[in-house]
Amino acid sequence: MASVIGRFDHPAALIAAAREAHAQGYRGLDAYTPFPLEELTEAIGFHERRIPVIALIAGIVGAGFTFWLQWYSAHLYPFVVGGKPLGSWPAFMLATVAVCILAAVLAAFVAMLAGNRLPQPYHPAFDWPAFDRASSDGFFLLIDDPEIGDARAFLEARAREVQELPP
Repeated sequence: MASVIGRFDHPAALIAAAREAHAQGYRGLDAYTPFPLEELTEAIGFHERRIPVIALIAGIVGAGFTFWLQWYSAHLYPFVVGGKPLGSWPAFMLATVAVCILAAVLAAFVAMLAGNRLPQPYHPAFDWPAFDRASSDGFFLLIDDPEIGDARAFLEARAREVQELPP
């Protein structure tokens, strides 16, 4: 899949180009800016990932497994203390809640990394000298599209500079 990247001078120009590109059917859009732009997420068609659902499921599974492991251990090695029943659930809650939180946080972290395609130590855009400005005053729109000619023509009509990136 080929990529084309264009450099814009102002955030408004980038947002307008991203909205128009999304409206014309380009779906492989990515934008690079020196600071967050709230309008940009909807302009490139970003949709929420399923990170909260993954974290919830991992938390429930972690809590359930921890509770079951404690209950099973108490029945496998019965040791009555102070007349308490073997499956006394209040005694199991501390570890259950701790593992629930740990599992949810770890799952959310891994899902975030996978969803953002991180770590990404190299991207072909890094070879373009103008891309160094992405962290200071440059606004970039990347289009991943198999029809490279159309994407290049689209960006050349709107961007200050355009660069075709190797696959």
